Order: sequence, then structure tokens, then C-alpha cells
Amino acid sequence: MIYSLKGTLIHRTPSFVVIDVGGVGYKCSTSLMTIRDLPDIGKETTIYTHMAVREDDIELFGFSTQEERECFKMLTSVSGVGAKVGMAILSEFTSEQVAVCIASDDPKSLTKASGVGNKLAQRIVLELKDKVKKLGTGSSGVKLPTGNAAAAALGNVKNAMDALAVLGYDSGDIMPIISKFDSSLKVEELIHLTLLELGKDKGA
Repeated sequence: MIYSLKGTLIHRTPSFVVIDVGGVGYKCSTSLMTIRDLPDIGKETTIYTHMAVREDDIELFGFSTQEERECFKMLTSVSGVGAKVGMAILSEFTSEQVAVCIASDDPKSLTKASGVGNKLAQRIVLELKDKVKKLGTGSSGVKLPTGNAAAAALGNVKNAMDALAVLGYDSGDIMPIISKFDSSLKVEELIHLTLLELGKDKGA
């Protein structure tokens, strides 16, 4: 099993990249999030990999963080979520945002990803809610506490999203913003910070 690749980025497309490691070019299917994180062509980089072995094919998937790789593996463990759908979700959301969607019982936001309908989104949330605590978080992502603090913090996120929905905001627009903040903040603070960001987006 190939855990990671460290080499020179020699080619990129919207769906895969090629990393040259010691003269061997490794093709890795990637998400748009990973592609955005990678350096310019000709620069050295490290990507974390997952190899999928099927009867008629072997495919290597690459991720800019270990958290994104683990999120991909969790998503594709759900019945009906293949590699294509998993990558579509991670092209739309960071691993931390996926975690917020699942932990706050918000399947609607996941339907923004290509190939994810309402039923599949609900299945993802249902099957992964107990596992989402295994997801790591990056330095820029939402922090998901554990134990009793987790229930309170995730409740704060859900309550804040519910309140913003009452104000007419769509959960799909709110979730990417609210997931940037510390989920242990009070509901009022989460609402206030989210509204400030929404105001910036509108040029307020």
C-alpha cells in the first residue's frame, strides 16, 4: 500500500495530477480542494494516497491532507457512495465541512455535491454520524470537541443553523461559513459571525 508520495508535480487537470517520484510518474485522482492546495507545476509536493483495487482496475487517489483522505475513506464506506461521488463531495466541501454536515444532521447541504441526492445525503449522515468523531481537523477547519463537550458544541452549530434558516438563509450557503468557526462558541456568537461573513460576501 502506498501511504504518500513526495515528488515533483508535473501535470494537473481538474480531476487528477501526476507526481514524479524518482523518474516515475504517479497518476492520482484528486478533489478540487486538493488541486487548489497544490503548488505550481514543477514544484515539490507531498500528497497522501489511497489505493483502490478492483477486478479490472487499480486506481490511486491523492489528497493534500491526511484528514481529507480519511474523510474520503469514510464516505466511500457508505453504500451507494463510490469514488466518483466521494470525490465530488470533497470537491465541494473540505473534510471539516463534511464533518459539520454529518454531526449537525444537515444532509441538505451535502446535496450541493454532484451526484448526491436527498436519499443518499440522508444515508451518509445516518451511517457516519457515529463515526465522524474519528475525522481529524486541519488548522483552518472547524474544531470538533469530544465527550460531553461535543454534544453541546454540535448542538450549538445546529441551533445556529436553524436560527439562520428561520431568517431565510439556505443551509447550503450557511454551512461553509459556519464551519470555519469554533463549534464550541455560543449560538449567538456563531450567528453573529456568520451574518458578518454573509454581509462581506454581499459587499456590505
